[in-house]
Amino acid sequence: MNYKAIDLTHVLNEEVSVYPDTIGPKMEQLNTVLEHGYAELQINMVLHSGTHIDAPSHIINNGRTIDRFPLNKFYGKALRISCLDIEEIDLAFLLTFEEQIRQVNFILFYTGWQDKWQKDGYIEDCPVLTEEAAIWLTEFKLDGVGLDAFSVDKVVDAEMITALSLPNHHILLGNEIPLIENLTNMDKLPDDIFDFQCFPLKVEQGDGSPIRAVAFLKS
Repeated sequence: MNYKAIDLTHVLNEEVSVYPDTIGPKMEQLNTVLEHGYAELQINMVLHSGTHIDAPSHIINNGRTIDRFPLNKFYGKALRISCLDIEEIDLAFLLTFEEQIRQVNFILFYTGWQDKWQKDGYIEDCPVLTEEAAIWLTEFKLDGVGLDAFSVDKVVDAEMITALSLPNHHILLGNEIPLIENLTNMDKLPDDIFDFQCFPLKVEQGDGSPIRAVAFLKS
């Protein structure tokens, strides 16, 4: 059987959208082939740059770090759920997908925010889970929850972040369900089950990592 790979990852560069009051990537060409015989590009960035995954330790004190998860945590069956026409992702909405959710490892919410990438509107609030919906998702054996926006919670300035301002992060990461943020090309996915992978860098004590998120569709 043949598969078509859909890249769900934004290009990582200095122009990526960043969370309010945080530092974006800085890149410097240290060596070039013409001058030095080899090329080396230095990147200085936080682990939550571009398309990335949050480990529990990002929010949970003494939570598991990204290097302590087995590889099978980062691939499996996924379901795209379109949220284009709703203001919040509540339990009543998710219940309509319950049978499909039981069959997958990952849920990917398509909010349409991918179209605002690198624009001012990207930092505005997108549809997010209600706390009731987030708690309900912990009843399933999920390996991750993702979306094409900054956060599963309403965006607040980094200096104002508290446990109360990030309830869904605490609910999901507290149950060891990593969060996959800043996905793209979600419009190219079906509202159906498909194969998915989101392998992180094996960063010691990493509270997250950039990833190469890819969907594989049967063709």
